[in-house]
Amino acid sequence: MSLNAAQKLIKEHLVSGEMNAGEEISLSIDQTLTQDATGTMVMLELEAMGIERAKTEASAQYVDHNVIQEDSKNPDDHLFLESAAKRFGLHFSRPGNGVSHPVHMQRLAVPGKTLLGSDSHTCANGCMGMLAMGAGGIDVAMAIAGEPYHVKMPEIWGVKLTGSLPDWVGAKDIILEFLRRHDVKGGVGKIIEYYGPGLDQLSAMDRHVIANMGAELGATATVFPSDEEVKRFLRTQGREQDWRELKADNDASYDLNEEIDLSSLEPMIAKPSSPGNVVPVSEVEGEPIYQSYIGSSANPGYKDFAMAAEIVKGKQIESGVSYDINPTSRQMLTDLVQNGHIASLLTSGARLHQAGCNGCIGMGQAPASGRNSLRTTPRNFPGRSGTKEDSVFLCGPEVAAASALYGKITDPRKLDMDYPRLTEPDEPTVDFRLLEEPLPLEKAKQVELHKGPNIASIPHMEPLPDEMHVPVLLKVGDNLSTDEILAGGARVLPYRSNLPEISKFAFEILNEDYYNRSMDIRDTTGHAIVGGSNYGQGSSREHAALAPRFLGLRVVIVKDFARIHLQNLINFGILPLTFADDSDFEDVEKGDIIELKNIRDTIGQSSEITASLQGKNKEIRLRHALTERHVDIMLAGGLINWVKEKQ
Repeated sequence: MSLNAAQKLIKEHLVSGEMNAGEEISLSIDQTLTQDATGTMVMLELEAMGIERAKTEASAQYVDHNVIQEDSKNPDDHLFLESAAKRFGLHFSRPGNGVSHPVHMQRLAVPGKTLLGSDSHTCANGCMGMLAMGAGGIDVAMAIAGEPYHVKMPEIWGVKLTGSLPDWVGAKDIILEFLRRHDVKGGVGKIIEYYGPGLDQLSAMDRHVIANMGAELGATATVFPSDEEVKRFLRTQGREQDWRELKADNDASYDLNEEIDLSSLEPMIAKPSSPGNVVPVSEVEGEPIYQSYIGSSANPGYKDFAMAAEIVKGKQIESGVSYDINPTSRQMLTDLVQNGHIASLLTSGARLHQAGCNGCIGMGQAPASGRNSLRTTPRNFPGRSGTKEDSVFLCGPEVAAASALYGKITDPRKLDMDYPRLTEPDEPTVDFRLLEEPLPLEKAKQVELHKGPNIASIPHMEPLPDEMHVPVLLKVGDNLSTDEILAGGARVLPYRSNLPEISKFAFEILNEDYYNRSMDIRDTTGHAIVGGSNYGQGSSREHAALAPRFLGLRVVIVKDFARIHLQNLINFGILPLTFADDSDFEDVEKGDIIELKNIRDTIGQSSEITASLQGKNKEIRLRHALTERHVDIMLAGGLINWVKEKQ
């Protein structure tokens, strides 16, 4: 039977289930990735489950999100993560070494392998011919412990690339065009596989840009073939021995098909405040800007920064514009310095920041209120930049640099200069020491976990009750992001290892009184949340489920869920239900009391359950998509309880 590349990856790692779209399958996981905003909880979960040693081929803990050290909380957690990496047998990337996704690509990514990460942009490493997926932290902890990862078999969406990119159009414009066509739900339940002659001009890092923002489409993963370009990239990193060819069979088919003619593309931009709100740059030319930001895992390549440097070389950026340069790895920063690009950026007036996620997650570089910010980041959800009422546009480095010169959104095709013909260094800086190797087992056993005063253990979660009478504390609309459920940024993320404290920020962007109201009834009734479609899109952070659960959230009723957040709700014992009839969404109001009876038996016997609205003489038919395994996890009160029961 002929297979495409994604099917080959799945077949090689299939542990259980059939490869039929929509059916649950389980996959063996070769590698894992954790970062510091989510990794602290993963390490606490490994400790809670009594894990002795990582059973994966390679697992890495990166410190890239919380690198600002304005007090002791972040550095204390860095010490904890370093000790946990040594204790459990993980690679450790120090603060300032760079963003997890490009560093993993440089040092550990191997074609043909599976990668599971507690970061939704883990899918970026699909550029290497890997099946790379984002997941909740506890799912990654299970993978580190050697357990398979459970997911519904996706449809495979074949996207044929033809033609050649015009000057001033880059890889970011390809994925923005795809988002323009399909918006933020277009990839839900799908793996996007790129193929075709257009791949020939896309470097491995160009492919990283495209694979990274598959997360913005809601896709389970993005897969590129492992071809001669991937082999070239591994050779430059001193890892050619890790290469293997992986591509679709000549007569392979796909569940869905699409074509993008690269020759027809133009510079694109996503307007506030959604990655799917995409238009050609020509439609918003002239809008004034306050900030132009280059970097993040969505544009992490050497050429992205070199292009920005060449555009402003010998020129001065417009007065009043903050031109922020956010290098994505120390290795890349060294190469940019050696080739004079950093000097070009600094003399133009740019501001250079340390290698890390930084402004992408709202950890510094927040824009001024009421001003436009252009960013090469993957997301522009409300408030994600660190400014509550922000106005963030997403674009490629060509647009960002051109706009910095003129202080307004500028189509780079109108620059009075020749298009820079740039290539990556043939012999880039390579330093394997920057990602520390795991300790041998005997030495690892002697390591004690370093727990600073900000680290709090995960509290016990009660089993699912058989009956609920819960008030609706919040009712929200479509495409609610996890950034809006629990914000990132320098104010919030330092508490990621302290659940009682980070819970105080839950839903504050939507309702500042949510914390107080939920605490008032946490130990009596608990509460419910009602929402629209694509509930929980965006970041994989499990805190967006764990914090509301700590505050008494027991049931979420929506039109449909984003994949990773749905799994996070199940993992922490929050009952995820959908409306059987979407019109019932209009009948449920904030403050209504939802009554659910005989829950434990019903969810195990049927996919439907009936709820009543107290005092309204109204019944609502609801559904769940829980597998038998999910039901067992729900009944136990979450995955940690379930694991303990199994042991």
